[in-house]
Amino acid sequence: EHYALWLNQQGIAGIVLKYRLASGGYHYPYMFYDVSRAIRYTKYMSKEWNIDHNRIGVMGSSAGGHLSSLILTHFDNGKIDDSDPIERQSSRPDLGILCYPVISMLPEIGHAGCREALIGKEPSQEMVKLLSSEFNVKADTPPCFIWHTYEDEGVKVENSIVFAEALSKARVPFELHIYEKGHHGLGLGSGNYDPSKWLPWTVECSRWLKERGF
Repeated sequence: EHYALWLNQQGIAGIVLKYRLASGGYHYPYMFYDVSRAIRYTKYMSKEWNIDHNRIGVMGSSAGGHLSSLILTHFDNGKIDDSDPIERQSSRPDLGILCYPVISMLPEIGHAGCREALIGKEPSQEMVKLLSSEFNVKADTPPCFIWHTYEDEGVKVENSIVFAEALSKARVPFELHIYEKGHHGLGLGSGNYDPSKWLPWTVECSRWLKERGF
């Protein structure tokens, strides 16, 4: 919820998605369905909620960053003949903010717990590649702001690096900020939402959002 409050302070509506988790007995693709539906629903309700239909982004950290990267690389344009008007909406975000994200399912750099929670202990190579977002960036992947710390022992910094490399190769605009110090799960930098303790990435991201018209 702190991310949503921070977005509010930037003049941006923040919507918190409570998606299905492995701890509740759910595995891929249920959480992907949830984020896809959330974006479609926000677009469908944009007029009523007074939200710009063309300025809807996604933000996530750690495992939530992986889910965000999945919708950034696996969105669709909507099902125009669907009987449900919400499903006719595109699930493409207009940008992504990824905070120390899990990106890869490869054992060398991926997070073993996240991988097992999503796709089990012995996934096929096809499933590993499908859910390793560095392999699925395309020219129409939305612009991204990514940050990580070198000292992160929870999710290796290489996750952010390989995703940034994939964005660069596809000529997708992005910013990548890697800070030396800091453990995993820093968030804004203040557990009790104290703006005086916010980390430098919040300033850089606020500027980036404004540059992108948010």
